[in-house]
Amino acid sequence: MRLLLVEDDPLLGDGVRAGLSQAGFAVDWVKDGQAAKLALQAEAYALVVLDLGLPRLSGTELLKWLRGTGNTAPVLILTARDTVADRVKGLDAGADDYLIKPFDLDELAARIRALLRRAGGRAAPLIVHGKLEVDPAARRVTLAGKPVELSSREFAILLVLLENAGRALSREQLEQSLYGWGEEVESNAVEVHIHHLRKKLGAELIRTLRGVGYLVDKA
Repeated sequence: MRLLLVEDDPLLGDGVRAGLSQAGFAVDWVKDGQAAKLALQAEAYALVVLDLGLPRLSGTELLKWLRGTGNTAPVLILTARDTVADRVKGLDAGADDYLIKPFDLDELAARIRALLRRAGGRAAPLIVHGKLEVDPAARRVTLAGKPVELSSREFAILLVLLENAGRALSREQLEQSLYGWGEEVESNAVEVHIHHLRKKLGAELIRTLRGVGYLVDKA
């Protein structure tokens, strides 16, 4: 899943980006509200991690603008403002969750996963598709009860396809969900990962729709 991190503190931003990347997310990081606005106009993000005290355009103003455009991507606020009034203001502006600085990176990743589950209409922490079971938190996959070892990219592609079961995703959409800014994407990377997934999980799981993209049928 591709996330947008909006944080002006260079040390905190670098740490959060590294931690979330380690947790399997593709993260684009900007340091002010105007840059975030441009990024949101150019890219489709699964979720936004947003600081409130931003230069050029405040986090609250950015959030109001985002919701005004009809964008429903979950927004998790990170802030040092810990009064009830500040939390209420952020939530009323359209935020979905709130985390006070300092915070634990594991909790941040868990809250992000919970918001993504909710956005996808899924309550259970595990994704079950026939004999396939995926645990996003542990990054564990089993098929008929047996563990299956996947690379980080293979796991990410499998997860986004399962999260969108019944909907075809183009190669470009899969690339956008997997790679952040500055990451080099080989021309056939998605096809190679799909090939490996089919070898490990069965050729019938991921269908190719010629001229459209790839599809996992609804369970």
